Amino acid sequence: MRGRDLETDMRAREWFHSLTLLPGAWTIIRVDGRSFSSFTERRYDKPFDPRFSALMTDTAQALLTQLGGRYAYTESDEISIAFDPSFNLFGGEVEKLVSISASIATAAFTHAAGEPVCFDSRIWLGTGLQDVVDYLSWRQADATRCALNGWCYWTLRGEGQSVRQATRALEGTTVAAKNELLYARGVNFNELPAWQRRGIGLWWETYEKTGHDPMRNVEVTATRRRVHIERDLPMKDDYRDLVRTLMGAPREGRSPQPTQ
Repeated sequence: MRGRDLETDMRAREWFHSLTLLPGAWTIIRVDGRSFSSFTERRYDKPFDPRFSALMTDTAQALLTQLGGRYAYTESDEISIAFDPSFNLFGGEVEKLVSISASIATAAFTHAAGEPVCFDSRIWLGTGLQDVVDYLSWRQADATRCALNGWCYWTLRGEGQSVRQATRALEGTTVAAKNELLYARGVNFNELPAWQRRGIGLWWETYEKTGHDPMRNVEVTATRRRVHIERDLPMKDDYRDLVRTLMGAPREGRSPQPTQ
């Protein structure tokens, strides 16, 4: 087969779907660590380790920056990046967005940790801002639930219980009972660091930077943009109000278009 015919034949066998984001939809890309339970158990303190949290925060910042998102939220081994309806990176191709977001997270975490890991990715679509608020409230509620379960489980494990024993001890246990379990052991769940119970939020903020203009020999002030990292997020209605404020109305213009 001649070279040209061979190339045409091979390209015809490349298989990909042509799904794109729905026009006008609000989009959230969520990445999750693959097999992170075993990865973290051998390397980090339980139930929470500030070193692991820092790695996830750095990864969330990389995703927010490289994908041009409005808001990023991370808890446990997952990260959600929210985009308004103007988002059109890669023409909204779902397959590309999923693969690129997982790749960015994998590369950022691996580089910071010095050990290889991998993430998978999925896309969530909403019809309005209220859907985005509901989604992020759901993820924060999950963070609180997982934090309480994690503290109870690892407290029991620290007392010498096996995986099976600790798991069975917590089956069917109410939230109040779990809080009491910790309180009886000197841990007030509501006084634990907020980032453990509510997750961490990242968003863009503007600030003024002062510099010197050597041509005019005067001090000048310029407006710059940076990522704000919030480890003391509010909760419930206050958190929902914060998300509404951060997402606001759709931005004008198009999302940044990196080299493909």
